[in-house]
Amino acid sequence: MGSIVATLVAATPFLFYIYEYVPDTKTWDTYIGTYHSNYYKSANVGIWVLMMKFVPLLLSLLWFLTCRHWWYHALLIPIVMFSFQTISAFNDEVLFMDELHIVWLLPFMAIVFPSIYLIRAKMFNKINNADKTLTEMEEEFMIRPKGVWSRIKQYF
Repeated sequence: MGSIVATLVAATPFLFYIYEYVPDTKTWDTYIGTYHSNYYKSANVGIWVLMMKFVPLLLSLLWFLTCRHWWYHALLIPIVMFSFQTISAFNDEVLFMDELHIVWLLPFMAIVFPSIYLIRAKMFNKINNADKTLTEMEEEFMIRPKGVWSRIKQYF
């Protein structure tokens, strides 16, 4: 599993620069389907914008799924932000991309920040009641699922 994750991380520069192989035309025909770039007027620019949003989303998801620290829920905030940006890159009707996403992020932040604080407070409460170090407490709060699928099922 670690080899797959390492390969995905190592391949992200190649994934990002895929736009260089896209023609500078309004329509791009591939074996997967046809991409029409209405707003950007160039498939090259449209794929460049999409990769600028998708690659950080992919890396954030990989980090979230492989992180074993107690604070990994904080990674949900950039994941949601990059998800909104990726969706808006697909939406041709968006005139001002990357604006007002903070309004959509506020509900997620309102849930994630207090939960992280409560986990931290619980950890330090146990530290004060026990003779454990912070490192030992972090190891106690680490989640160790058996695989990626069980990690995904844990959240849904």
